Amino acid sequence: MKDVELKEVDQAKQLMTREINGCVKVTVPENTGVKYGLSKDELIKIAGTAGWIRTRWALLVLFWLGWVGMLAGAIVIIVQAPRCKPIPEMNWWNEGLLYQISDVNAFSDNGLKGVEEKLDYLSQMKVKGLVLGLTHIVKADQLNTLDLTSVKPEVGTENELESLLEEAHKKGISIVLNLTPGYEGESVWFHNLTVAEKIKEACTYWLNKGLHGIFLSNLGDLEKSHSWPSIQAIFNQTDKTKKVALMGSVSGLSVDEISVLLNHSGVDLLLTEQPDPAKFGEKQAEAIQKLGHLQMSLGFLAFRTPAVPVRLFHILLFTLPGTPVLNAGDEVGLKTGEKPQTMWDLKTPDEETNATAKALQEERIAVHNFFKALSDLRGKERSLLHGEYVSLYSSPTSLAFLRLWDQSERFLTAVNWGTDSVTMKLTYSDLPAQAQVRLSTDAANLAVDRMVSLQNLELGPKQAVLLSYPYAG
Repeated sequence: MKDVELKEVDQAKQLMTREINGCVKVTVPENTGVKYGLSKDELIKIAGTAGWIRTRWALLVLFWLGWVGMLAGAIVIIVQAPRCKPIPEMNWWNEGLLYQISDVNAFSDNGLKGVEEKLDYLSQMKVKGLVLGLTHIVKADQLNTLDLTSVKPEVGTENELESLLEEAHKKGISIVLNLTPGYEGESVWFHNLTVAEKIKEACTYWLNKGLHGIFLSNLGDLEKSHSWPSIQAIFNQTDKTKKVALMGSVSGLSVDEISVLLNHSGVDLLLTEQPDPAKFGEKQAEAIQKLGHLQMSLGFLAFRTPAVPVRLFHILLFTLPGTPVLNAGDEVGLKTGEKPQTMWDLKTPDEETNATAKALQEERIAVHNFFKALSDLRGKERSLLHGEYVSLYSSPTSLAFLRLWDQSERFLTAVNWGTDSVTMKLTYSDLPAQAQVRLSTDAANLAVDRMVSLQNLELGPKQAVLLSYPYAG
């Protein structure tokens, strides 16, 4: 009996797990007679039964119904989803700030070479185009001295202008040359419109040099000349010239007169004065709204009075429809008569020992930073680039308007140039209860990123604020 038990134990040991050096080895007996699952023949036999056939068909039908349902749902979502509004045609002169340097030597001690040295400074402000000059040769009120294809020696050489053009192009800054002929004298056009032939010759000459545009002031006078259609044709004749701009400026015209001049002249960009807040009111707000549809062809020149703070002007300049255009020095709030070279002293404010001068430097640095923030927003936000203008509030001393584009973030500008505080009750179809402060001249009451009520928006005297809120559908 014991021998039988020992044999059974020995067989069991062969089937037991052996552990060698931490590894487990399992011995599985063969031919145990145990059967797992169904054989191939059995599976084929069962699969052919009526029950399994019905099940397979049911699952197949459910799969295709689900697939068709998802496809139909996707189509419904696509059809019902709001369509994006097509972006209007944008040229480089619509994409950001234009910067005017009328007096090259006042801007820099080193003439055209000095302008080239300041390209990084201009690039940091998101400048898209530089309106340069006047740099051509002419003597006061002497038509026979006019040479529009030469650079006057006082500002540099043609080679230096070409070098400036090349370096500016690398930084994405276009160069426009001011060819207004009689800038040295009282008569801009010498009361002789035959000078238009010289303009035509100069346009061809400088565009062939790679300039990105030509600027002409007092455009209303030139537009009446018989040479104007041929000047226009220079800018429209080839694919190459589609990237160059014919620009002009006018002053003292009504909204209707500006619209007529734009249609007749065919200029790519017409510059006019920025609206003066001191003259703002309901009629002025209506005029701005009428100009909204012209914004791709309209630019606002910075123009401000001492009674209105510079940052209030900056907010208007960058948030009204049209292309913002400023003169050198406006970005730091230089007053009339101050040379733009003063700006370069701002790079070393700590060296100033006079307390009053140091405070002025610090204020100008703050204004410059404020300006750069506005320029950055203007260059990247679609609502500010080409959005609709909607008037929200207007009084003799205050104004609020909305800029909106399709499904993009909305921007709301409110300004109060009066001497008393004002409370604005703003209403519009998609206005939320609150909006976020993006930039403000009143850091104490309207700090950046703060949420403020739009039902009762309070602005102190000489204050302005730029708000934003998301598209809500």
